[in-house]
Amino acid sequence: MTDLLRRVAELRSRIGAWKTAGGVVGVVPTMGALHDGHLGLVRAAKAECDRVIVTIFVNPRQFDRPDDLAAYPRDEAADVALLRPLGVDAVFAPPPEEVYPAGFATTVRPGAAAARLEGEHRPGHFDGMATVVTKLFLMTQADRAYFGEKDWQQLQLVRRLAADLNIPIAVVGCPTARAPDGLAQSSRNLRLSPEARALAPALHRAMGQAAAAIHAGAPVADTLAAARTDLLAAGFEKVDYLALCHAETLEPLSVHADPARLLAAAWAGGVRLIDNIAV
Repeated sequence: MTDLLRRVAELRSRIGAWKTAGGVVGVVPTMGALHDGHLGLVRAAKAECDRVIVTIFVNPRQFDRPDDLAAYPRDEAADVALLRPLGVDAVFAPPPEEVYPAGFATTVRPGAAAARLEGEHRPGHFDGMATVVTKLFLMTQADRAYFGEKDWQQLQLVRRLAADLNIPIAVVGCPTARAPDGLAQSSRNLRLSPEARALAPALHRAMGQAAAAIHAGAPVADTLAAARTDLLAAGFEKVDYLALCHAETLEPLSVHADPARLLAAAWAGGVRLIDNIAV
C-alpha cells in the first residue's frame, strides 16, 4: 500500500519505524509529472532498498521565471496512480509552507560548478535545487537517493553537496530514459506542440554526431560551432549552450580528455530542452 504523506512529522514517524527494523530506505526526489524516466528510478530503488519513498514537490525556489513555475505540469493523482503498482511505500507531497515555513531564511549555495551551463542561464536555480535537496535528504533520512543522468550537472552538484555537508546518503545516478527517437524523457516534453515534438529529437542526433567527431579527433570548437549552426537551421529558436566538459568537475574542455561529457540546452517551440551524453 502506498501512503500519501503531507507533513514532515508523519514522514519521520514512518521512517523511524523502518529504520528501527533495520531496513535500507531509498528516496526518489521528483517534481511530479512523472514519466518513464522517473519510474525507472523507482524500479532501481526498489531493487536495492527495503523501503522506497518518492517525493513530489514543485520547488518554487529553483525557478528563475514565474511563468515557468506557473506552467510546470502538475497532476498528483495521476502520479500516485503510476507509483502504486510499483510498490512504493510512501509518497511525500508536502505543501510549500511545510518545506518553507514562515521565517525560513537559509540557502544552500553550491560551488563554482553551479555557475556554468544551467547556472549561467537560470540564475538562482541551483541555489534553490541544493536547498530543497538538502532538506529532502534530512527530512527523509534516506540511505540512498536516486537521480536521473539527464540532469547531469544537477547530479554532480548533488554528489558534491552530500560529500561536502557529510550527509550520510549514497547518491545513485541512473541512465537517461529516452523515447524510441532518442528524445530524453522530461516532464517539460508535455508542453511540446506536435511540430516541436517532431523537431526535438534532432538535439540528441546532433549531439551524437558531434561527440563521435570529437572522439575521432575533430577540433572541439569547430565541431560544436557547426552543431549549433545545424540545430538553428533545423528549427530550434535558440541554443543556450553546447559544451564539452569534464564529466565530474564540469570544467570546460578545449580538447577531448576522459572522462568527458557533452551537455546542451536548446529551445524548441518555446520549450527548453536539456540533454547530455558521454564522449
